[in-house]
Amino acid sequence: MIASVLALGVIQLPKSVAEELSAYQDNLNIIEELISSSCLDCHTGADAEREFRLDDVIEDWKDSVRSGQTGLERDAAIRLEQALRRFSSHQMPPPDFGRIDEAEFVTAKLAWESLLADRAKQNPFAGQSAQIRRMTRTEYRNAISDLFDLKVDVTQVLPPDSSSGGFDNITVDDLSPLLLERYLTAATKISRLVVGASIDQPLGLTVRVPADLTQQNHVPGLPLGTRGGVVFDHHFPRTGSYEVSVRLMRDRDENIEGIYEPHQMDVLLDREQIKRFELKPPKGRQGHSEYDKHLRFRIDVQRGSHQIGVTFVENGTSLQEIKRQPFDASYNRHRHPRRTPAVAEVNVIGPFQIQASGSDIVRCGQLSWERVPNDPVDEARQVLTRCLRIAYRRPIDEVDLRIPMKHFDVAYQEGARFAFEQGLEAALTSVLSNPHFLLKTIAQPETVHGGTVYPITSNELASRLSFFLCSSLPDETLLRTAEQDRLVSDAELERQTRRLLASDRAESLVENFADQWLYLRNLPTITPDLRRFPNFDHNLREAFASETKLLFADVIERDASVLELLDPPHAFLNERLASHYGIPGIVGDHFRRVTLSPQWHRGGLLRQGSVLMATSYATRTSPTIRGAWVLENILGTPPPPPPPNVPTIQEKSGHVELSFRQMLAKHRNDAACASCHDLIDPVGFALDRFDAVGRWSQMREGQTIDAEGRLPDGTIVDGVEALEQGIIKQPELFVTALTEKLMTYALGRPLTELDGPEIRKIVQRAAENGYRFSDLVCGITKSVPFRYRTAD
Repeated sequence: MIASVLALGVIQLPKSVAEELSAYQDNLNIIEELISSSCLDCHTGADAEREFRLDDVIEDWKDSVRSGQTGLERDAAIRLEQALRRFSSHQMPPPDFGRIDEAEFVTAKLAWESLLADRAKQNPFAGQSAQIRRMTRTEYRNAISDLFDLKVDVTQVLPPDSSSGGFDNITVDDLSPLLLERYLTAATKISRLVVGASIDQPLGLTVRVPADLTQQNHVPGLPLGTRGGVVFDHHFPRTGSYEVSVRLMRDRDENIEGIYEPHQMDVLLDREQIKRFELKPPKGRQGHSEYDKHLRFRIDVQRGSHQIGVTFVENGTSLQEIKRQPFDASYNRHRHPRRTPAVAEVNVIGPFQIQASGSDIVRCGQLSWERVPNDPVDEARQVLTRCLRIAYRRPIDEVDLRIPMKHFDVAYQEGARFAFEQGLEAALTSVLSNPHFLLKTIAQPETVHGGTVYPITSNELASRLSFFLCSSLPDETLLRTAEQDRLVSDAELERQTRRLLASDRAESLVENFADQWLYLRNLPTITPDLRRFPNFDHNLREAFASETKLLFADVIERDASVLELLDPPHAFLNERLASHYGIPGIVGDHFRRVTLSPQWHRGGLLRQGSVLMATSYATRTSPTIRGAWVLENILGTPPPPPPPNVPTIQEKSGHVELSFRQMLAKHRNDAACASCHDLIDPVGFALDRFDAVGRWSQMREGQTIDAEGRLPDGTIVDGVEALEQGIIKQPELFVTALTEKLMTYALGRPLTELDGPEIRKIVQRAAENGYRFSDLVCGITKSVPFRYRTAD
């Protein structure tokens, strides 16, 4: 618009347009002066630093404006977005170049953002997300749970999804023959569990307990007065007799661990005791090898999902007196000897004797049917219509029913006693392997030309919204809203967004988004060096993850400012975690909200064991890994990838004892390393008082820890407190970084520089209400990239 009115001459323009044009030209002049004085010394000509030129951007822009064209070209906009990112974080110009006056910085930043926002209005950008994308493994699991109220371990049948841009829902636009075969196998297995008609022989389930799990204390979900063991949900496909067996933990010599006196072990079904075993110390070698033979029994169970628990009755004897306080970790005889027996695995096999159910109506999640329907074909059609509408996320017609009903008819004709169930089972298998269920699609109208931004349909928008917030299928309310075409309204879209955020289904933002953003998925694969950290066990690993998830869930539930992720007023702790952190007065295995005290040095993400361990090595901390993590996930300014053939850090230098900080300084003497490490390491140094498992200390290996670091803008920070405050003084940096992560996850594609204006719009609007989580999410769901797509 601005470029077109320029060709007419300013005198002929209405006052409002003339004022807009004047402001536009003023902004252009401000940016031209800033770039000329602060950028062109390094970013000019063929020898520009990192081959990043800015000398031609302003001139090209001004020439295009004079000629009445659209203004800023795409390439120039991308380069200016990249430069604005570094300028906003004070990384550019470099601190040693000289700090720009704060008033000048604010003026230039606003002018810069205004110019790029004007360009975005003239050239809307929605991005080209893939038209066809399959469900991730997590989304598939949740969809099955919502459809049938059935929890399945999809890791047994589906391969893990590769990650890109930090999330696993981006590289999912392929469906190889091997993966399609896996989906068909999963569909067959799930439909059998749901209906149960083809279950004519026993099926087995084995639940293994992590070997490094300490089982000295109460396990949440099991009755009080018990300790250790395991609790899990299991779907029993038919009413009948099932065998339950238990195997106890053994040491490396295959001897039962921790059974020095008699113990009692209970097996529970839906929290009711169904079997108690008396455990006595084994006698001789054969006593150990054959000990588990009697830990099995059979029980009649009604079809459906039930909770199974195996645990030990807490002995009332006093603790054995020993010379030293025992480790909190207790899971093997060589380093952490078990003081009591522990469960290694639980097996459930069946049904052995199938029994008739007492009910004529079968219900399984969204499905329900009569055992002996008057009109089997009509009943099957009704059942499948309800199922397909939710599974396919749209209204259903006869074409959709044709294939499932064909499978039903064939199996029904071949069936005998359970002909109806067998037909329904075959039909559900075809539904769960149908592309309409497995694939999330966005149609491109034939009349839309390449590069044109067009709106996605209401049903597509409902699906995108549900998979963003719930990692699963739309619920009935959202489906109905989409079918009535009301979701295109800003007000209705925000209402549905806030409704889902307030529902239990939004827990997937914690379990799926936060898990990936904060590297919590990496924790099961991390085991610190047990010689240096002998108190570490699986219990502590799980406590780390729970602390972080509870903080994130609390911010969502209270709709608090996302800045509380960095500086919350409270923490979530249980006894195991509090003991590890050195916090007194916390008793019990359950997590509770604890008001923070400064001397504990606990609170936000940068102080939590999950993040600190995920950004360390097994033997020591890593300022480089931690600094890079903060730059990418907290400040939104990821460092460039390392150049090829970078030399490794020399941790030993002859006979001279060097601290790791000194080793890094020596490493930075290499010119190829200095450009990145000078930016990364100083941020990580501020976290160095936390060791590789998140414990805080002023001393390490007899030396005072130097935790002085530096933010990218040159601000000196000493320790985590100063680092946090330095980040919070520029809140838009962290909020922008979080918004970009949420947007990437929501769209299922990496963001580009051209998404910058939309991200800034979301952040600026959220700032008006203190950066509340819901405002960021609503800003994303109402944004152009979320509601539109750029045609191929």
